[in-house]
Amino acid sequence: MNTVILNEPGNLSLVDAPEPLSPGVGEALVRVHRIGFCGTDYHAFHGRQPFFSYPRILGHELGLEVLAVGGDVTNLAVGDKCSLEPYVHCGTCRPCRKGSTNCCANIKVIGVHADGGMRERFVVSAAKLHPSKTLSYDALALVETLAIGAHAIDRAAVQKGETVVVIGAGPIGLSTIQFALLRGARVIVIDRAASRLEACSRLYPAIVALDPQKPFPEQLRELTGGDQADAVVDATGNLASMGASLEYVGSTGRLVYVGLAQGEVTFNDPLFHRREMTLLASRNALPRNFTEIIADLEQGNIDPLAWITHRCTLAEIPEKLPVWSEPAAGVIKALASV
Repeated sequence: MNTVILNEPGNLSLVDAPEPLSPGVGEALVRVHRIGFCGTDYHAFHGRQPFFSYPRILGHELGLEVLAVGGDVTNLAVGDKCSLEPYVHCGTCRPCRKGSTNCCANIKVIGVHADGGMRERFVVSAAKLHPSKTLSYDALALVETLAIGAHAIDRAAVQKGETVVVIGAGPIGLSTIQFALLRGARVIVIDRAASRLEACSRLYPAIVALDPQKPFPEQLRELTGGDQADAVVDATGNLASMGASLEYVGSTGRLVYVGLAQGEVTFNDPLFHRREMTLLASRNALPRNFTEIIADLEQGNIDPLAWITHRCTLAEIPEKLPVWSEPAAGVIKALASV
């Protein structure tokens, strides 16, 4: 069975791995049809991903087909097309008992802490599969990315008519923009890369993109009459950006870090206190995000397929992923077909 393994930073290989076992109670055997490339995959390739160990089979943004189910599986049938919720939680720790399974104390994210979907077939808990009768494998592979943005907007408690600043116009930024717009917010986007801002404006004409050649704080003050933003979501995973993002938050506003970076974030405490800000983290997503997003996709409320800019096959991943991880490649979202 063709499988791509990240042996160590900078070393991807295509190998012939053993076939998976038959699914047990509560499990399903799935065939992988699409694999989305995530920032996590790129960071892991370059050795910059926190909470990561090698060797590892990457891949957690997946469009899957159910091939077989084990005992006690009632939510799936053979032939179902599914998206994967890759966050495996313990169910007993304090976050799980509170319903925050996205930050389980013992969490294992498929493709990060446990082997993922850069292979032809594998066995997974049936409870982590979200089926759709109408969506394509391409769309199903984008659900997890969308879920990250949806959860970030939930954390920001965005209301209709509010001004939301999204920092970073990559896939997580795009998913955040999508759900801020669905909430009826005014969305302003900040990014240093003009090409990403152009793509973002093309995909979402309702946004306002700040000019990367001019100071961002001054532009934001002018656009908001000095009020700044009700909510800011930093999707960069860049420590300098995360520290500077407080400048964009208005009085009593909320700042959400959805991007993850290694190291310490520092910011000006008097500014934080003077504006009485609320600082939040957003980690992973919740099961309801997946079901709600699939419903939105099926109803045509959102359509992220235009994000897809690059494609390859499973066998081409060791060649393509290193190249596509570089900003010069111009990737918005890459998918592999299996």
